[in-house]
Amino acid sequence: MPLRYTDADRHTYLEFLDQMGLKWVDLFAGDTEFYSAAYWDLLTFLWRTPDPVRKTDAQGAITGIKSPLTAAKYVETAIKRGLIIEKPNPTDARSKLLALSPALRAQLDGFFDDAVAAMCTTAEKIKS
Repeated sequence: MPLRYTDADRHTYLEFLDQMGLKWVDLFAGDTEFYSAAYWDLLTFLWRTPDPVRKTDAQGAITGIKSPLTAAKYVETAIKRGLIIEKPNPTDARSKLLALSPALRAQLDGFFDDAVAAMCTTAEKIKS
């Protein structure tokens, strides 16, 4: 199968990913602890989900982590840092519901707007 893109195109793509990675870290005031696929999975899952989700569902969204205990640690850290809000589940007293904090939701909205704009710019560079 012939290759479709040049090395320059691939470098442009990697530059885009690097730029988005830096913007992701900026969301957390430079705290590189959150530069992790686990937090990406967790926080983007909650961003995509308009209604609060069960805590176990949020933990299950962390695809690279097989241990429920380890996934729970990521969730607990995000709660302690105020990125996620935890509240009682009105339909099941045994479980908790999670949602992004309003501040993080707004920050992620801006992040994704910037990401889409950068992606469009990158696509134009690769097309030409």
